[in-house]
Amino acid sequence: MEKQQPLQRLESLDVLRGFDLFCLVALEIVMHPLQQAVHTPWFDSFMWGFSHVHWEGFSTWDLVMPLFLFMSGISMPFAFSKFKASPDKSAVYRRIGKRVLLLWIFGMMCQGNLLGFNPDKIYLYSNTLQAIAIGYLITAMLFLHCRKSVQIGVAAALLLISWAVMQFVTVNGYGGGDYTPDGNLAEWVDRVVLGRFRDGATVADGEVVFSERYRYTWIFSSLNFGVTVLTGLFAGQIIKSSREQSRKVKLLFIAGIVMVAAGWFWGLQAPVVKKIWTSSMVLVSSGYCFLLMGVFYYLIDYKGYRKNITWLKVYGMNSITAYMLANIIDFRCIGDSLFFGLQPYLGRVYPVLPALADASVIYLILWLMYKRKLFLKV
Repeated sequence: MEKQQPLQRLESLDVLRGFDLFCLVALEIVMHPLQQAVHTPWFDSFMWGFSHVHWEGFSTWDLVMPLFLFMSGISMPFAFSKFKASPDKSAVYRRIGKRVLLLWIFGMMCQGNLLGFNPDKIYLYSNTLQAIAIGYLITAMLFLHCRKSVQIGVAAALLLISWAVMQFVTVNGYGGGDYTPDGNLAEWVDRVVLGRFRDGATVADGEVVFSERYRYTWIFSSLNFGVTVLTGLFAGQIIKSSREQSRKVKLLFIAGIVMVAAGWFWGLQAPVVKKIWTSSMVLVSSGYCFLLMGVFYYLIDYKGYRKNITWLKVYGMNSITAYMLANIIDFRCIGDSLFFGLQPYLGRVYPVLPALADASVIYLILWLMYKRKLFLKV
């Protein structure tokens, strides 16, 4: 934790990041208990936008994680340009290595049960922060050592390699164009490489037993995690360029529309599946991210809209802190302590109160940090 000096920042990125974290650490906490309280068909239908699709397809809620990765790439041209031409890159390598390591450890704390101090429940690769770490490492090395045309070429190559391997390689009955939860090649790779350390895996009679409900993949999907962060890098390069702002906005929107259309078209052959991070899903999600970045950049940095955005910057400028608080500390106990006497009278509405307390305490901590200009930098 450190005191940060005032810097010229890309405010639209701070606000977009804040919007993403608000959805993740406030809306998600409250909306699901609210769904149980309302318990009507129309609200259940509305909650589609706050739920992940089971397998194929893409909901608005499926954009939260890709947007997190995408935004880590946007900031890279602003943070690393001064190191690009330097012959001695040891300082930036240390910075990148520290970030990757901390993100990995934080990911294990959030979802890998690292703080449970139970070796049987430690999972090595199972969290959004670790996906960011891998994508960030790939993108940082390409940005520092390759020109833009090579970066774009590598991104395209990774998408095609990922697709081709999933489509044409068959191992032990997995793969060969099978994109089902139990038959895709990425599932096999995770089982072989992670084994007991895969999320949800247990050991029974000396055999590793994999959870039938857990179908997120990470090892092979890392190729496309890199592409998602790279697309953020490309957006950041557009914004940092010397073009007129109106031109930048147009490019962001054009890129977004083209990528969304290409992704859904590709999805006719290789389905859009977030849980295994298919190549078609990368294009679809990154396209939506370009469009969102275009909207926020247009309103805030181009048109100068500044009203009523501070509350989002509170989340956005301490995004890692917000994510860690929401995933490690359950502040609902505060709401339970204050409102437990109301439980017999409120019935199924009662869980909304502890959820609101949880979201409120997280925001209060972030607001106090923002007021004191304290930002957790990784």
